[in-house]
Amino acid sequence: MTTDPIADYLTRVRNAVKAGHRVVEVPASNLKKEITKILFDQGFVLSYKFEDDNGPQGTIKIALKYDKLTKDPVIKRLQRISTPGLRKYAGASEMPRILNGLGIAIVSTSAGVMTGKQAANQNVGGEVLCYVY
Repeated sequence: MTTDPIADYLTRVRNAVKAGHRVVEVPASNLKKEITKILFDQGFVLSYKFEDDNGPQGTIKIALKYDKLTKDPVIKRLQRISTPGLRKYAGASEMPRILNGLGIAIVSTSAGVMTGKQAANQNVGGEVLCYVY
């Protein structure tokens, strides 16, 4: 039982990237599935697969993406922003820009989990979960 499942998810992906693994398995939840879909849509991961076989919770298999020539990982940094002890919120007008637009902020809004740009376009604010670049 972890107190912060999102931080655990990010740490597993971060460790797999640093170790050069191709695939990482993470326990599934609805929020983690949405974050995985965003990472795939934004081009940070190669593919993903939701498996409901083992246990009541299921797992997410994420195939990590690396540069073809240099073999460098596409994900340079995963940073947790809003923690259970200190929640961070941002309105639609003050959504953070990551690396001057090269990275993404993943935000949990009332309209669902989305990137910071999508939240600003839809004019909704929410909890800033993490930065990815």
